[in-house]
Amino acid sequence: MNSLVKSLPLVASLRLGKTTLATRATSLGCYGVSRSNSSSKHTRLYSKSASSAVSEKETIVKLLYNIGSRKEVEQYLRHFSSVESQKFAVIKVGGAVLTEELETLASALTFLNRVGLSPIVLHGAGPQMNDLLEKAGVEPQYEGGIRITDANTLEIARKVFMAENLKLVDALERLGTRARPIPSGVFMADYLDKSTYGYVGKITGVNKEPIESAIRAGALPILTSLAETPDGQFLNVNADVAAAELATVIEPLKIVFLNEKNGLYHGVTGEKLDVINLDEEYEDLLKEPWVRYGTKLKLTQCKELLENLPRSSSVAILSASNLHKELFTDSGAGTLIRRGHKLFKYDSLKQVDPDKLRRIMEAEDLTIKRHEQSVASYLQSLQQRQKVTIYTDEPGQVLAIIGQDLNDPSKPAVLEKFLASKTAVLNNVTDNLWSAIQKDHPKLTWKVNASEFANGMDRSWHFERSDGSLRTPQDDSTTFFYGINDPAQVKTLFDQINQDTKYKIPAAPQTLETLSPTVEVSVPKTMAL
Repeated sequence: MNSLVKSLPLVASLRLGKTTLATRATSLGCYGVSRSNSSSKHTRLYSKSASSAVSEKETIVKLLYNIGSRKEVEQYLRHFSSVESQKFAVIKVGGAVLTEELETLASALTFLNRVGLSPIVLHGAGPQMNDLLEKAGVEPQYEGGIRITDANTLEIARKVFMAENLKLVDALERLGTRARPIPSGVFMADYLDKSTYGYVGKITGVNKEPIESAIRAGALPILTSLAETPDGQFLNVNADVAAAELATVIEPLKIVFLNEKNGLYHGVTGEKLDVINLDEEYEDLLKEPWVRYGTKLKLTQCKELLENLPRSSSVAILSASNLHKELFTDSGAGTLIRRGHKLFKYDSLKQVDPDKLRRIMEAEDLTIKRHEQSVASYLQSLQQRQKVTIYTDEPGQVLAIIGQDLNDPSKPAVLEKFLASKTAVLNNVTDNLWSAIQKDHPKLTWKVNASEFANGMDRSWHFERSDGSLRTPQDDSTTFFYGINDPAQVKTLFDQINQDTKYKIPAAPQTLETLSPTVEVSVPKTMAL
């Protein structure tokens, strides 16, 4: 395409499975941009009216609905917009990404900028440095995994950082996104060990003013990891280390490491690790024989970083093309690393702090908030149960209560309560809790009343986690289940619903089509009754 006139330039390349959707917002009258193969000249009109800016943002938010549900997108957008601009995200870009995925990266960052988010971008330039050193006849030297930087190497590093920094800035501005190059002036450092590593720095301080100034001016700050001593000597610092130091000072919601691999992978199965909850999994992961070298180093670095940040902060490792899906959907795209909340499981109500249960039930349980039941009466009923399992977390932001019939262990367990605060949902603590429940209970049923869906409960969350569902039109409730593969057990579940709602179901249904219309059924296609 040789020209884009009177239209917003390419703002996103969204990867949906194996399909790439190139998304363009058109005819918003905000920018005039022209490009041609014969010339690199382009014009940019940054000023725009408030009404056109709002219209543009609304259009682009709608484009995000292609990768996630409307509720997901709007939920995360509100979450990210709830903090100061500089506290949204620190995005570290690997040097290889600048070479292989520059346009994709620029489009992804532009998309975020268009919806009012201002990520702080810090990039490396390792592969580019190695290429220049090779051309100059200089063989890279390392000590303990750290690049030894002599005066000649430092001079090459400065030139490479400046060139790569401007390359990304230019790519962004070609798309109409204001960007400010900040190749130095942010990181203060002392020599790590001059006799061993040469001009390699250990960061001692972070100057936020250049970053905040860029954001106030409406420009994305584009940083390098070059640091300076108090007397002005430049020092080389690993970009991952610099990003971690920056995040420690900024305390962003997201710390994103972009690479071409799109995450961390299991060393035996080769499968991508979708989520790592450090509080629950870190110690066990380090015992795995395949967790070594780069994987072990990255896990250790993430743990050290997140331990000093609020629990709302998390690390994501992914490719540039999947940035939107990672940020705006529950399923994500790369590897999400978070502290999580350590979960606790109790087999008796006596083991749990009743005040913790009361706090979360009063805050999140609709039946309690509507005064349909008191906390005291529900807890009293739990004491009469033969078997009950209670899950909660350390800060008391999630609660699950599961009952089971000891007289008939073949019956599926029943999930009575599944409560979570908004903070727990946004930090995916609910997924961690659900994984624990699935591990302990291979068969499970749970009921959701129509009033809960009407109050904003996400229907898709329940359908995605169930094998089937039974809807009763009389009270508009839906009973979900998983792990029930025996048709006889499904029939028993039907009977239980029939008993609860006082409606009859045919005694011996042969197929799904012969079921009474009083119950609507959705079960796996492989199951025939």
